[in-house]
Amino acid sequence: MTPLSSPFIASHAYPASQRLRSLLEHGLPLTERPWQALAEQCGMSEGEVLAWVERWQGEGLIKRMGLVVRHRALGIRANAMVVWDLPDATVAEVGRRLAAEPAVTLCYRRPRRLPDWPYNLFCMIHGTRRDRVLGALDEIIERLGLQAIPHRVLFSLKAYKQCGGRYTREEQS
Repeated sequence: MTPLSSPFIASHAYPASQRLRSLLEHGLPLTERPWQALAEQCGMSEGEVLAWVERWQGEGLIKRMGLVVRHRALGIRANAMVVWDLPDATVAEVGRRLAAEPAVTLCYRRPRRLPDWPYNLFCMIHGTRRDRVLGALDEIIERLGLQAIPHRVLFSLKAYKQCGGRYTREEQS
């Protein structure tokens, strides 16, 4: 049995895997072979890096890998969070339909926080200008028949630093 397949040996027993986990928190290198680049930084082979990532996915340590787009740097500065107050019986179906809209970049359900916050579905629409974002929203509302659904449009006023989850201490990096 190899160390990677042993259920009795924790990943913290391997300094190279700790280094890999720390590096993954900062994102994949922008290179043709990101797994190979990580392997070189950790003193592993590319196959070992992929085996650790697969193991961590299987264990639930890595649930998903995504992409953080620095949209403001691309000129996309009109970013609206649209919050919806949908009947609980329809929120899942409307959420699926909204998520399928090309203008919607993110869509998810959250619990209401009554009495102040009745909204249970959230979606993001990004654009270069507010009028275009609002126009896209109007088209979505018309297409999906959401005219009677209470909602609010909240435009971003400030860009915050975006990053993925952090699971290691900085000194391990």
